[in-house]
Amino acid sequence: NLSLLFYFKYLMTLMIWLHELGFHHGKEWGSLILPLGISFFTFTQIGYLIDCKGGIVQERGFLEYALFVTFFPHLIAGPILHHREIMPQFVKKETYLVHWDNIIVGVSIFILGLAKKVLIADQLAPIANDIFKHTADKHVVEAWTGVLIYSMQLYFDFAGYSEMALGLARMFNVKFPANFDSPFKSKSIIDFWQRWHISLTRYFTLYLYNPISLWIMRRRAGRGLLAVKVGGTTWKDFLVVLALPTFYTMIPMGVWHGAGFQFFLFGLLNAFYICLNHAWRLFGPKVKIAPPSGFRSWCDGAWKWGLTYLSISIALIFFRAKTTTDAFQLIGSLFGGGTGDSPGGAQGVVESILDYFGVRIPYWSYSNSLITLAVCFVFILALPNVLQLFEREESSLTKIRSAPAFVSFQWRPNILWGFLLAILALADLLMVTGTTEFLYFKL
Repeated sequence: NLSLLFYFKYLMTLMIWLHELGFHHGKEWGSLILPLGISFFTFTQIGYLIDCKGGIVQERGFLEYALFVTFFPHLIAGPILHHREIMPQFVKKETYLVHWDNIIVGVSIFILGLAKKVLIADQLAPIANDIFKHTADKHVVEAWTGVLIYSMQLYFDFAGYSEMALGLARMFNVKFPANFDSPFKSKSIIDFWQRWHISLTRYFTLYLYNPISLWIMRRRAGRGLLAVKVGGTTWKDFLVVLALPTFYTMIPMGVWHGAGFQFFLFGLLNAFYICLNHAWRLFGPKVKIAPPSGFRSWCDGAWKWGLTYLSISIALIFFRAKTTTDAFQLIGSLFGGGTGDSPGGAQGVVESILDYFGVRIPYWSYSNSLITLAVCFVFILALPNVLQLFEREESSLTKIRSAPAFVSFQWRPNILWGFLLAILALADLLMVTGTTEFLYFKL
């Protein structure tokens, strides 16, 4: 399984890289046609084999297994399926009957997911594409706006597909695990990776992080060493027990997303973020005061959210950039190193703010992009996600965080919701023009 994945996804990139370094003097290498969803069905099969060896798998019928691997809704962008959750559903006879309630719920979820894709993500794509096509000639505000716009494009693209997959599966009386739980509401990197691509985090935790972590803990226990805990841990213990398994897990997770050194750096940077988060919890200042409340609580949450969101947005540059050079050029532009018409640094910030308020007409329109960002933040931070709207329908196998208390509306199979979804479905169809792609489609 891994050999086929390497051949189709990584071999050509490796050979091109070796050719550029002069190790291969033959003809230039082209590219292979990547099998659709190869990363997802490969990891699904590997997980199944590991669990078979561990004696965990109970349902081993060939037809059920074939359906489990090839069930189409999850193949483009997940979730990565686990046999314990899905195969028992394929064994049940009622799965193969028509259930109109499931069809109605599934179609409703699908329409909302498609709306996120075509009405939001695809409309953000031109701005993000322009930023990443020309990474060196952007001044600071333009670079930041483009990077944040791309983070929103990826968010709604991936959220939309995850919900479409849930809706499609539900039409066939199958429930998928949740794969996306409002990750941009996270107030720490650790929390982010528990909300973003949940099935991938779970997979790598189960099959990579846990085995090496348990191996380290057993060796330490054999030498009489204690577990890592707040107030009783040295930096050496931290590096061995937490940092090593984290880097061991996150770097392959980054490379799993694509072939190229930028994906290695994407995993490396996120591993550093997570270790920094753990280090702050273990070694940071311990101020014994009452938990903040009211305005202080809001400020405390706001700066944690802002730091988390900006950190993730910078990491996503490596996810999107074509090369590491492009990624570092754009990061340089974020901090005033660009070569755009407006100067970088503080002067560029001041000039761009004046431009925005009409002191001088800017050559690049910030206003529409800034308004778009504001609307996206409202969608993300103030409104419930789709799974929360369908919480009473048990739309996923895994439990998600409940919607805020002030948001009480839920989906209902009634005329009002039917009318609203019909309008949204019509808008979806009208906006499906030209050629677009799911940002995870190459996985």
